[in-house]
Amino acid sequence: MTKNQEPYEDGKRAGAHPLLVVFGILLGLWLFVALIVPSSRNKQATGTEGPNVSVIEDPEAAPVMFKVETTILDMSTLGLVVPSQATDSQIVALLKRLKQARLDGTLSEQLPSTTPGHKLGDHAVADIFIVSDKQYAEADTIRTLAQGAHAPGTLYPNAVPFEVAMEHVRGHYRIDLNDTGSPDKGSLGFADESGIHSKHYKRIF
Repeated sequence: MTKNQEPYEDGKRAGAHPLLVVFGILLGLWLFVALIVPSSRNKQATGTEGPNVSVIEDPEAAPVMFKVETTILDMSTLGLVVPSQATDSQIVALLKRLKQARLDGTLSEQLPSTTPGHKLGDHAVADIFIVSDKQYAEADTIRTLAQGAHAPGTLYPNAVPFEVAMEHVRGHYRIDLNDTGSPDKGSLGFADESGIHSKHYKRIF
C-alpha cells in the first residue's frame, strides 16, 4: 500500500458483510435461548420434583380407635387394626399420639410391651403396623412385613405375600431407643430397611 492510497477502494464494500451481521445476530439469539430458557425450565422442574406435601390434620376429627390384633414378642412387633373408614389424617394423628405417649412414658397404657424387662423400657424396640383389614394383621403376615422384602417367600408359606401386604399397611411406627439420634420413625404406608416402600408411603417423622 502506498502513502497516497485511500483507506477504501472503489468497488469494495466497507465494513462487515450484511450476511455476517445477520448470522451474528442469529447466533446471539440462539445462545440466549440455549442458556437462559433451559435454566428456567430446570428451576421449574426442581420445584416440582417429588414435593413433600404434608398431610393436613383435621383438628375436629375424632381420634381413630384401634385394636391390638397381634403381638409377636420375639420380633418386638405389634399389629393394630383401625376402621376402614379411618382417614390418612387420623392415621397421622394416631402415629403422633403414640409417639407422644412414648415420650411421656405412658405408651404401656395403650399398647402391650414389646420388650418386657428391657433396661430401656417396655417399648425399647417396637415395630408397629397399622392396617384396616384384619387379615393383614395376622401373625405370619406381620412377621413377613417385619422381615422385609428380601425374606425368603417360603419362610411363612401361609402368609400374604410381602408385596401385597405392604400395600395394605396404613401406618408404621418404628421405635428403637438404641438409636439415640433417631429413636422414632413414623410413616403413612410402609418402607422396609432396604428402602422398598408402598405406593402411598410418606414419612411423617
